[in-house]
Amino acid sequence: MAVLLCGLLVPLCLWLAAWSWSQRRALKSAARQLRELELTGSNVRVRLRTPNAPAEELLDAVNVLLELRQAEQAAGLERERTLRRQIANVSHDLRTPLTSILGYIQLLEDENLGAEERREYLGVVKGRAKALQSLITSFYDLSRLEGGEYPIQRERVDLYASLSGLLVSFYNDFTDAGFDVAVDLQEGLPPVLADPAGVLRVFTNLIRNALDHGEGKMEVRLFLEDGQVVSLFRNGAGELSPEDLPHVFDRFFTADKMRTGRNTGLGLAIVKALAGQMGCAVGAELENGMFAVRIVWKTGAFPAARGQAV
Repeated sequence: MAVLLCGLLVPLCLWLAAWSWSQRRALKSAARQLRELELTGSNVRVRLRTPNAPAEELLDAVNVLLELRQAEQAAGLERERTLRRQIANVSHDLRTPLTSILGYIQLLEDENLGAEERREYLGVVKGRAKALQSLITSFYDLSRLEGGEYPIQRERVDLYASLSGLLVSFYNDFTDAGFDVAVDLQEGLPPVLADPAGVLRVFTNLIRNALDHGEGKMEVRLFLEDGQVVSLFRNGAGELSPEDLPHVFDRFFTADKMRTGRNTGLGLAIVKALAGQMGCAVGAELENGMFAVRIVWKTGAFPAARGQAV
């Protein structure tokens, strides 16, 4: 009996020893793989060479953590690249008008400069200074919007009155730019819940974006759709491609790849951020060379007037 028992135990002990050795080897291999991943930054998953359910479950959890860390590292690198690109764009956009201002100031220092030329150069300097002021204001406003620090006062706003008056003030600009403008503003629309100054800023930015980068035709519509007030700005956009469309609301994006100074890439970013602060849905479309920005304005319950119960 003892001999039989020994005959059974010896192979079992040998098998257990072999299994233990294989498990230690597999775990050492997994540890080596982890060290290699740390050094190389590879996204290869750690594998266990010998079947072991509990250890494989542990490695699955380790692989999930590795993937999360790699995703975070990739996101961090992308944020860093984006920040560097934005800093470069900011520097360029500030430097362009400053260089022009300094150049014309140098010309104005010429004592032999005629009165007419002096007035002309002063006009250019004034225009560049205003452009620089507008640019800095846009940077500041966008940072406040994205930080949730921009003051929004929601109240009843008549979009028809706001937009119609604004379009009249831009009449000469449309004419000078050679736009064929079609305006269709539906009357009797319900008021929307928005910030009056914010509404004007959104509409102004959309108009200026069309004037700066649009061409040919321009369409401005205000209408009711499924009980919601919708504004639609559409203009020809020959430089814009379908690949550009997902980025039109990005900070500092511009279809002017050379950044010639015609666009800072902040106008539509402010539209998106400001409309979002007011609870509006904003979208962009590109069809048959026509670029459109559509805003669905927030309607519904309004705050009670002062002195009235809510």
